Amino acid sequence: MINGITLLADDAPKLTEPVGSGWHLVLAFLIGIAVIVVLITLVKLHPFLSLMFGALTVGIVAGENLTTVLASFTKGFGDTAASVGILIALGAMFAKLLADSGGADEIVDTIVGHASPRMLPWAMALVGAIIGLPMFFEIGLVLLIPVIYLVSRRSQLSLITVGIPALAGLSAMHGFVPPHPGPLTAVGLLNADLGVTLALGVVVAIPTIVLAGPLFGKLAGKWVVVDAPDTFDADRFADGETHRRPSFGVTLFSVLLPVALMLGKALVDIFIDDKSNVIRLVFDTLGTPLIALLIAVIVGMFTLGRGAGMKRNEITKCIESGLPPVAGIILIVAAGGGFKQVLVDTGIGTLLARWAEGANISVLVLAWLIAVLIRLATGSATVATITASSLIVPLVEGMPTGQVSLVVLAVGAGSLFFSHVNDAGFWLVNQYFRLSVGQTIKTWSIMETVLSVSGLAVVLLLGLVI
Repeated sequence: MINGITLLADDAPKLTEPVGSGWHLVLAFLIGIAVIVVLITLVKLHPFLSLMFGALTVGIVAGENLTTVLASFTKGFGDTAASVGILIALGAMFAKLLADSGGADEIVDTIVGHASPRMLPWAMALVGAIIGLPMFFEIGLVLLIPVIYLVSRRSQLSLITVGIPALAGLSAMHGFVPPHPGPLTAVGLLNADLGVTLALGVVVAIPTIVLAGPLFGKLAGKWVVVDAPDTFDADRFADGETHRRPSFGVTLFSVLLPVALMLGKALVDIFIDDKSNVIRLVFDTLGTPLIALLIAVIVGMFTLGRGAGMKRNEITKCIESGLPPVAGIILIVAAGGGFKQVLVDTGIGTLLARWAEGANISVLVLAWLIAVLIRLATGSATVATITASSLIVPLVEGMPTGQVSLVVLAVGAGSLFFSHVNDAGFWLVNQYFRLSVGQTIKTWSIMETVLSVSGLAVVLLLGLVI
C-alpha cells in the first residue's frame, strides 16, 4: 500500500529467480526494447501497442509460454489502470476546470503583472511551475503560449528569453512532482511513499528550474533571437473572458489543496507514531492521493467553476471534456505496468540487481542512466520512466523511505534528458515558437538536458544527507 491506496507495487515484487540463463534474458530484454523503439520511432505505432508487443517479445524470447506472458502483462496492466489511471483522470478533470474557469490566466496575470522587465523570466518560471503542478506538460504549454507571446511583445524581450523559463517550470514539475504520470508511476513501481516523494520532488525542482529556466534562458536568448508571433490579441487577456475569473487567492488555494493534503499526511506520519491517533487517521484518509485529488475536483467545481460564474451544465461539460485527451496516456501507463510485470516475472531485474551490486554502481546513477538511454531511444519520458523503474525494482528492496523517493526522482531526471526529433514535445515547442530544428535543439533540447543533469546532481547531494 502507498499512502492508503493500492498501487503498482502492492505485491512488492521480490527478487524473482531468472527463468533462463543470464545472456538469454539480456538478449530477451534487448530485443524487447528494440521492438518498442522500432515500433515507436520507425513504424510510428502508438506507444500503447508498442509496449504490448515489447512485453510479449520479452516474455517469449525469455522462454516463457504465451499464457504465462499474457497473465503477467494482464496483471500489471490491470493493477496500473485500477490505481494510477484513476489519479490521472482526476488530475485531468481538475486541470480542465482550472483552464476553462480562467483561474490559470488569473495566476499568470497576477504574477507577471507585478514583475519588472528584468524579473520577467523569473516570474515566467514561477508561472510555469505553478501551472505545471496540476497540469500535463502539453496542456500547460498550450495554455501558456498566448501569455508567453504577450509578455515577449510587451517587454521587448526575445521569445526564447521569456519562454524557456516557463517551459523549464512546466517540464520540471512534469518530471519530478507527483501526481504527474511519470513520477506517479515510478512511485507505484518502486513502492515509494508518495508524500515524501512529492516533498523531495519540489526540493529538487526548485534549483533545476532556476538553472534551466531564467539562467539558461538568458543565454539561449542570445543564441536564438526570435520575435513573438501576433497570433493572439493581447486584449484577450484584459477584457475578452467569457466568464468572470475566480480570484488569485481562491485559485491558488484550489491548486495547492491536494498538494497540501498529501504533504500533510506525510508530515503527520512522521511526527505521530500512533496509528490510532484521530489526527493521523484523518490525514491518512484525506492525504491519500485518490481522496486528495477527488476533494480537489469537488472543491474546484465550486471555487473555480461556480467562482467563474459557470452554470451547472457548463461545469459538467468542462469536467467531461477533460477526460478524452488523457485516455491515451492512461493506456500507455497501464501497458507500461504490463511491460514492467513481464520484466519482473522473467527475473531480468534480478540479473541487473546482481550485476549492479557486483559493479558497485550507485543505484541513483544507474536509475538515471537507464532512463536517459530509453529516453534517447524512444523519445518518451513515460516509457523511459516505466522501463527504468521496472529494471531497478529489486535494487530498492530494504532501502529507507527517503532513499527510495530519491531513486524515483533520479529516474524522473533521466526521463527528461535531451528531447529531440522523436519526442512530441520537441515538435510542440518547434511549432509554437516558430523555430528551425537546429534552433529547437539549441534551446529546448539543451534546456531539457540541463534539467536532467542538474536534477541528478541535486538528487545525489540529497542522498548524502538522507
